[in-house]
Formats: sequence, C-alpha cells, structure tokens
Amino acid sequence: PVSFRDDEDTFKILIATDIHLGYLEKDAVRGNDTFVTFNEILDHAQKNEVDFVLLGGDLFHENKPSRKTVHSCLESLRKYCMGDRPVQFEILSDQAVNFHCSKFPWVNYQDGNLNISIPVFSIHGNHDDPTGADALCALDILSCAGLLNHFGRSASVEKIDISPILLRKGKTKIALYGLGAIPDERLYRMFVNKQVTMLRPKEDEDSWFNLFVIHQNRSKHGATNYIPEQFLDDFINLVVWGHEHECKIAPCQNEQQRFYVSQPGSSVVTSLSPGEAAKKHIGLLHVKGKKMKMQKIALETVRTFHMEDIVLADHPDLFSPDNLKVTQAIQAFCMEKVELMLDNAERERLGNPRQPEKPLIRLRVDYTGGFEPFSVHRFSQKYMDRVANPKDIIHFFRHREQKEKNDSDFNFGKLVSGSASEGMTLRVEDLVKQYFQTAEKQVQLSLLTERGMGEAVQEFVDKEEKDAIEELVKFQLEKTQRFLKERRTDAEEEKIDEEVRKFRESRKKNTEEEDEEVREAMTRARAHRSDDAVLVVASSDEELMDTGMKGTADSDDGLPATLSRGRGRARGRARGARGQNSTARGSSRRGRGSTSQESATSSRTYKPVSVPAKNMFIMDGRPSI
Repeated sequence: PVSFRDDEDTFKILIATDIHLGYLEKDAVRGNDTFVTFNEILDHAQKNEVDFVLLGGDLFHENKPSRKTVHSCLESLRKYCMGDRPVQFEILSDQAVNFHCSKFPWVNYQDGNLNISIPVFSIHGNHDDPTGADALCALDILSCAGLLNHFGRSASVEKIDISPILLRKGKTKIALYGLGAIPDERLYRMFVNKQVTMLRPKEDEDSWFNLFVIHQNRSKHGATNYIPEQFLDDFINLVVWGHEHECKIAPCQNEQQRFYVSQPGSSVVTSLSPGEAAKKHIGLLHVKGKKMKMQKIALETVRTFHMEDIVLADHPDLFSPDNLKVTQAIQAFCMEKVELMLDNAERERLGNPRQPEKPLIRLRVDYTGGFEPFSVHRFSQKYMDRVANPKDIIHFFRHREQKEKNDSDFNFGKLVSGSASEGMTLRVEDLVKQYFQTAEKQVQLSLLTERGMGEAVQEFVDKEEKDAIEELVKFQLEKTQRFLKERRTDAEEEKIDEEVRKFRESRKKNTEEEDEEVREAMTRARAHRSDDAVLVVASSDEELMDTGMKGTADSDDGLPATLSRGRGRARGRARGARGQNSTARGSSRRGRGSTSQESATSSRTYKPVSVPAKNMFIMDGRPSI
C-alpha cells in the first residue's frame, strides 16, 4: 500500500468543474451563489496547500461574462492564488506547444513579474468556448492577466493532436492531457475517423501517470451526440470528465479500457433536475508514482436543493377527476409536500451555518388521467419569503396518452414541456431540425439544409453572432449557383428545382463538407463583425471633431444622424435615442462595436447591408424586380 503523506514525491491537485460563474447574477436571492462557492473552492485549495488547481471547463456561465463576473473572478484568483509559497513541481514539456494560443506561452508561476503560489490549469467548456474573429474566450483574459493557465485548445478542426503538459515533482511524473469543448457530433466523427491523437512522452512512457481532462457529453443524448468512454486511449490512468452536472466524483473504473473516470459535477444548481439534487463535492487528488487517491470534499456554501415527484393517478383514493373540488385537493396535497421538503431543508441547514438560508424546491406533478393543473403563480405567492425559486416550485407535466392525430403539425410547446419533464437537454439546433422536418411542404427547406441552419441559429443565439444566419444563406446560395452554372442547367423552373434538390441531398449525406460550409460561413460572420467594429471606432474618431461644432450630424448627405455615436455617446446623443439600445446600455458588453445589438445598429449606420426582403434569382443572384 502506498502512503499518501505530504512529501516531495506526492502531487496534491484540487479538482473541480462547471463552476458557472455569473449564473443568475441578477437574481436578488441567488445572484452571488456562484461567487461564494468559487471562493470556498479556492479556500480549500489554499488550506490544503495543493500543488495546483485543475478545472474541467465552464468556469463562466456566459460566453461573454459581465464586468461584475469577470471582476469577481479576478478578485478571487488574486486573493487565493497569489503569494510567496513556492511551487514544488516543474514542467518538462515544451510550453510553447502546451500554451500555443497564448501571447505569453509559459506557465504563470514561472513568469518573473508574477508571484503565484497556486497555479490554476483549465480547459474551456461549451459555455465559455472561443468565439469571434480572433477566437478568444473569457479564459484567455485570465490567462493574459497571468492568473490562470488555459490549455487543451485545438488549433485545427481537421485533426486534433493532444500534447500533454509534462509535470514532475520528486519521483512522480504526470502527463496532463486536456481537450476543450468541441461539438459532440463533430468530435465523435473525428474519433471514428482516427483524427484524434494523444501524443506520449518519448522517454519512459510507462513511468508517467496519465491524467486527461475533457468537457463533453458523457451520457448518450443521441446516436453521435456524446463521447463513448471506449473512444479514449487505454494508456490513460484517470479521466476527469466535465460538462455533466451530477456529482459522481469517486473514480469509477471502465471495465473495457481499465482507466478510471471521475465526474466532479457542477458546484452550482443550474437546472432543477434529478442529477443536480445530488450533494455537490470537489476532489483532492493525491498522485504518487502511478498510484492515486481521490478525497471527496463536500461543498458547504451550495444552496440545498430538494426534489420530489407526484403522480396523481397513483392516488385514486385521494383524487378523482370527476370531483368538482379535485383541484383544491391537489393544491392542498402539493402544499403539504412542499412543507415537508422545507422542513427537511431546514434540518439540513441546522448543521451547516454557511449554507444559504432559502432552499431550492421542485415538485414535479404528473397530471395524466384527466386532471387539471392549478394556478402555479398563485401557489408560488405563499413561498416568496421561504424559497429561493418561488416561481418554478411546481412543474406540471403529463405523459402523452396517444399519438398526435396530425404528425405534420409541429408543436414547439409540447416539445419543450415534454423535454423539460423528462429532464432532457433541449438544444436550439434540434428544435430547428425537428421544425423543418415536420413542417408542411410549402415551408420546408429546399435550398438550405436543416443541419446547417440549426448550427447557424445556435451561433446566433448562444454566441451572439448576428450575421451567422445571413452569411450561411449567402454562402449556400453562392455554392448552389456555382453548381448550377457548372451543370449548365436549362433555365426551366422544374429542371432547376430538381437539380437543387439533388445537390441538397448530396450535401446532406456529406456531413464533413457541410461542417466545412458552416465553419466558413461563421468565419465570414466574425470577419463581418470585425469590419463593423473598425468602422465604429473610425466614426468615433470623427466625432471628436464633429461634436464640438454641432449637436447633431447632418443627415442630408445620406448618413443618418446617429453618426455622432462613439466615445462620448452617453453625453452627446439625443435623449430620444435611448430606447433604441436600452439592453446594451445597461450591460457590461457596451464596448465599441462589440455588442451584438449595438453593432447591429452600427452596421446599419456605416455600411450597406444586403436586404433579405429582396428575392434572388437562383441562377445569377440578381435581385428580382
């Protein structure tokens, strides 16, 4: 048996994933939960004198976190991770390869200008992944500030070579592999096509403890929308699996590959689902030689979450759909259940004064069998001062009793409520795909593909890429036009339609080519946004001369009066314009041309935008009159 005492040969690593800083930051009750728990995590790292902290992605909840969130994160990292305590391990690998995306490609504790006592290593997740023309993410800001080491970022979309960070402490050597979040279906296909390679050290490759941190779906969400553990190399000793929020931190061995998998789970409840109800932990990993020990550390500042299910049809002695007062009886029964959960939460909190006072409560009510739901809004009023989530304590759902009569009528409401009741993750691209697949013939896509459109809508929604959909449409239209010209198709509508249909079907079958199309269109969209930003900056320089001369710009020369926006826009613009951009003004993303809403206005002001209302001829792209 190996003794894991604190000695010169034992690595001590604090492991956490999915901290989601900034989740519900504007909520009066839950707004500070993520920041308080992040401080607790780093406090554990400091008190246990760990060698380093390893994070498995989704440090931030938003792709473009607010100023408050970034400020709180920087404050915590500076408070707990800077100091005089010497770092006891060394890095043997080429750091220019490990941190190739950084402007300062070396580990922060070796920077002569910084005083780091606890290095933090992190991959990015799907919430805080790189976007925009420069492909930057929030972790890159922390990395540039010298407070965090961002690794595991892939430079290529065609082939992934995962090069480990090689660490040594005394006689113990760790090869730390990382892979930041990549769309699951794409990564699945890359594994199948042998396009993912994990590089190993040339010398004494069997003497290394191989630690791999990944941020992907572990549970199956579709045929290829997850990463099977069998895809990972069998020389790995331990996999730290981010993205899944249920805490299963005790290492569990994969019988086929023989490596162990630890799933730390999230440190905050972001969805009121059964997986989130498990107690939250972080891990203190000891590694000596090729042996390891994972010590669970319960988080004390996490808001307690209690959940229960009721099936009304299982209580025929209490409820009958024919009873006129059945709704009142159901409501009284639900109140009784909520009170019991509140009592349990209070008892749990008695032994832990650091736990937030108001718990999260969720009661899922299956009202299948002719029952009617009561007013959730009125019910929630009774618990405004006692529960952290009064508006969604009750969740009514029912199982579909029979198949819908008309399959072609796609009902988003049913899809959303059904998915929520089953605890599934609802994705934008899935909604788009299902809508077009079940839509009536006259509104189905005939030129674009559902997959491409779904990806573009997801970029628009999740990453605020305002030009994503327009650029995808233009790109696929141009490609189809080239195809028709090469085929020398006769200018007859029926023949054109048939050729377009064949071309579309061939593209749908070639998923790699379709992925390439989407990537190209997204690159165009980001470049488009960068051009907008340059134009906005240029205009604000002109404004320095303008604003001293006159209060408003002259709009007779074809430029709108809003040209005078820029550095001094809070003072210099007319009050009547305030309503145009009220959302962006109050948020921290108010920089020149960087906000989606603001740059949308700017792009209209400074450059001509193609108007999608005009019809296009498929053959030559000319506007029709």
